[in-house]
Amino acid sequence: MRLRLVPDQTSIDFFKYARLTFGASVVAMVLSLGVWLSMGLNFGIDFLGGTTIRTESAEAVDVGVYRDALAPLALGDVSITEVFDPTFGPDQNVAMIRIQAQDGAEAVTPETIAAVEAALVAVVPDITFPSVESVGPKVSGELIQTAIIAVLASLGAILVYIWLRFEWQFSVGAVVALVHDVILTIGIFSLLQIRFDLATIAALLTIIGYSINDTVVIFDRLRENLIKYKTRELRDVMNLSVNETLSRTVMTSGTTLLALLALLVLGGDVIRGFVFAIFWGVIVGTYSSVYVAKNVVLFIGVKRDWSKPDAKAGTQFSNIDA
Repeated sequence: MRLRLVPDQTSIDFFKYARLTFGASVVAMVLSLGVWLSMGLNFGIDFLGGTTIRTESAEAVDVGVYRDALAPLALGDVSITEVFDPTFGPDQNVAMIRIQAQDGAEAVTPETIAAVEAALVAVVPDITFPSVESVGPKVSGELIQTAIIAVLASLGAILVYIWLRFEWQFSVGAVVALVHDVILTIGIFSLLQIRFDLATIAALLTIIGYSINDTVVIFDRLRENLIKYKTRELRDVMNLSVNETLSRTVMTSGTTLLALLALLVLGGDVIRGFVFAIFWGVIVGTYSSVYVAKNVVLFIGVKRDWSKPDAKAGTQFSNIDA
């Protein structure tokens, strides 16, 4: 017996309130930008600079114990992660402790590092500190610049790909949807003051890839239907295409969200920001594939035949194999 979350045949009018849904997306983007500019982002050590301390002990790493030991020092953003490596022996337990720079300093002071080491020795007597490394503001600034370039480059590459794969109207709709996803994700991170670090940038790039995949699936079905229904209104063809791919969209997004929800609840503090970004991105990415990308294409319009003045006379895709 096959599980059906969506009936085989649906006839939902996704464009009945096209101006309302698109307007809501624009308002959400403006509010997200406003929150971002007014509240800023809670940058992690990667972007603010700080110090990384590597620890090693025969006793198993307990992140909770480490965090409780450092809490009285009021160090601000402290990230504690256990390091796993198949080459480690049973008595070789390694952790990485990252501490943000204090009060605008370029790195954590030697006195602070000594206090951290003393606090950890008090709870784990055999602990050692093989290395201490600092990340200065110059490196952090370069990381921010590289992160921005990575996101913009991915958007540019997708713009070119969609333009070559379909038509320029489709590429504009796809990129507007991706910008919508990125801005809303940054906005929610700013509003909730969730730590924003390099892992979040990786999550943003993952969101872009997930969202464009869903958009391209619907665009492919739309192109097939433009060939099949040459005289049908563009809005009706779009509605048909979204309805025909609705089951796939719901199943893909639903199963992805279930896995992400498990990670969000059980994954721990280390990956919670990364997982939350992808969880939120899957939701807004699925929404934007239908209510943003398609609305943009609908508003711009797609000329169905470049050689004839009557747009209903044929289709510009008549020479492309479905």
